[in-house]
Amino acid sequence: MRRSTFLHSVAALAAAGLLPLSAKAAGNFKLMLPANPGGGWDTTGRALGKALTEAKVADTVTYDNKGGAAGAIGLAQFVNGSKGDPNALMVMGAVMLGGIITGKPLVKLEQATPIARLTSEYNVFVLPANSPLKTIKDVVAQLKKDPGSVKWGGGSRGSTEHIAAAMIAQKVGVDPAKINYVAFRGGGEATAAILGGNVTVGGSGYSEFAEYIAAGKMRAIAVTSAERLPGIDVPTLKEQGIDIEIGNWRGVYGAPGITAAQRQALIDGVTAALKTPAWADAVKKNDWTPAVLTGDAFTKFVEHEFAALRDPMTKAGMVS
Repeated sequence: MRRSTFLHSVAALAAAGLLPLSAKAAGNFKLMLPANPGGGWDTTGRALGKALTEAKVADTVTYDNKGGAAGAIGLAQFVNGSKGDPNALMVMGAVMLGGIITGKPLVKLEQATPIARLTSEYNVFVLPANSPLKTIKDVVAQLKKDPGSVKWGGGSRGSTEHIAAAMIAQKVGVDPAKINYVAFRGGGEATAAILGGNVTVGGSGYSEFAEYIAAGKMRAIAVTSAERLPGIDVPTLKEQGIDIEIGNWRGVYGAPGITAAQRQALIDGVTAALKTPAWADAVKKNDWTPAVLTGDAFTKFVEHEFAALRDPMTKAGMVS
């Protein structure tokens, strides 16, 4: 084959996205982070960007923080501004699904392209150290006696800890609409409320409360994972007779309108990034649980999550 013909063939394959990852030139990636700096989506996106460059999938990565409305503002900008861009990614997760269910934004998540679930961070429920309640069974007994007397404190309305509280009520025979949930704007506010005894039960990702649990300032009574978290001696809801598993999972979507080959290239690129030392360091540092799911399996998971979240959220009065 003449050199010119070979080069034309390579160019055609590259344009079609059909070359193996190692044969393609790395590109300039754009990551939409639909949250303010410093939060879970921001941390996840920047860790992924670093891993993409370490894996030589990307030459450079630029980040765009666009917080508000549980990610709906960033989603709208991503869907409207990234059509057909094979190097655009958006971080998202369980909180975005909850926000879509409650907020009904004009832009649909289905307009973007599912790539991969990356991690899950499970919630822990805690009691103030001086609480007269000692276990989740004590909390349930009080909940059955007087639902309004149990003040649940955690993240924003529709957060995974809010949904978990509604699920607990539903499982133990209490009307989820009667739960008394206090939403806080940030982890610092929720922590202060728990330490001050201003809420009955607090919920958040385990890493948020770990130092206070270790210091004996909070009593951990349950985690929302299927099995106990590695190295953490806190029983699951399931092993205490409450059949609930819910994780604050995070994933990435590609732009609307990309080809099947471009989608596969993104899946391959993200998969390569998740095997780098940079990503392993981020997982360890942030106490994330790896929960990788790619392509069509991830698409089906998101569809199932929408259905699983909508029921308890509706019954708890979170959906108007």
